[in-house]
Amino acid sequence: MKKTMLAALLGALATTALADINVGVTLSATGPAASLGIPEKNTIDLLPKSIAGQKVNYIVLDDASDTTTAVKNARKLISESNVDLIIGSTTTPNSLAMVDVAAEGETPMIALAASARIVEPMDAKRKWVFKTPQNDAQMSTAIVGHMTNNAVKTVAYIGFSDAYGEGWWNEFSRLAEVRKIKVVANERFNRTDTSVTGQVLKVLAARPDAILIGGAGTPAALPQKSLKEKGYKGLIYQTHGVANNDFLRVCGRDCEDTVLPTGPVLVAAQLPADNPVKKTATEYVGRYEAVHGKGSVNAFGGYAWDAGILLANAAPVALKKAQPGSREFRAALRDALEATRNVAGAHGVYNLSANDHLGLDQRARVMVVIKDGAWKLAK
Repeated sequence: MKKTMLAALLGALATTALADINVGVTLSATGPAASLGIPEKNTIDLLPKSIAGQKVNYIVLDDASDTTTAVKNARKLISESNVDLIIGSTTTPNSLAMVDVAAEGETPMIALAASARIVEPMDAKRKWVFKTPQNDAQMSTAIVGHMTNNAVKTVAYIGFSDAYGEGWWNEFSRLAEVRKIKVVANERFNRTDTSVTGQVLKVLAARPDAILIGGAGTPAALPQKSLKEKGYKGLIYQTHGVANNDFLRVCGRDCEDTVLPTGPVLVAAQLPADNPVKKTATEYVGRYEAVHGKGSVNAFGGYAWDAGILLANAAPVALKKAQPGSREFRAALRDALEATRNVAGAHGVYNLSANDHLGLDQRARVMVVIKDGAWKLAK
């Protein structure tokens, strides 16, 4: 009897010791947002395969930049793969659509999209959701500050006709009004559009000192190229949604002198030695470029890297309370993520709380200008 009980106990302990942490990932590796999703997917391969002695498996799916597919992927990862955490998706519309799924499955989710609406306002659903990209509100503040310092009095906006473009419009227009910058035009375009001539002509007719393009990835190059083609000579601003080399490639010389806010990882080598993000950002750049070549790193892969850092910091705490694969572990992991304090990532220093599931401050942003086809830290 005693031998039987001992054997059963040892068997249970062995099974417990073999439990893996399963991480579900859905990214936009194809479709209009592919220039953002591919470096994120590449970065998943660099995330820790073991945390606190526990093996970590990453189950990666492509949502093809499609909201419906992102939701299906999230449901599949939770119901079929029993994941302990979801990372993704790449775009704001996809991530917003996944919030309900994460909450229903009581599975923590770390989004890689920018809109503040993904984690705000905090409620019963968003308590399960975190994100690593800087909010559009944070980046809008940096842009408006740069405009003020450069005597911009009038500005036009042309952005995506989706949640990303709307989020940027809401934040930017509000701040511009506060700083007495007059918004003289508000135009929209789709990520899949091949022409924005009509919108650009309306913007030019308003004769703005500067133009903000509220887009992300390579589709954001379309209005900029059209503006240059039509002879616009004023300042052009982009959002941190274009901080990748594919945007530089597609936009070409039409990108020259464009100004945008971004996470410090994009210019890690140019950061001062005492910058709290420099060490982690430099490590990520080195790891990524060792695999994909010098100059291949961009801000979007950095968001996935920081998701891995948050996981590596929270998982050991959760493992003390429950085993992976259980509802209790998912809840403990959510609690541990929310308790993250002073953790440096490639994009900033994370201090999360019950009311702040991003936790980044001004150290998570820098202003850069595109010079000679490269990112330069703006003075």
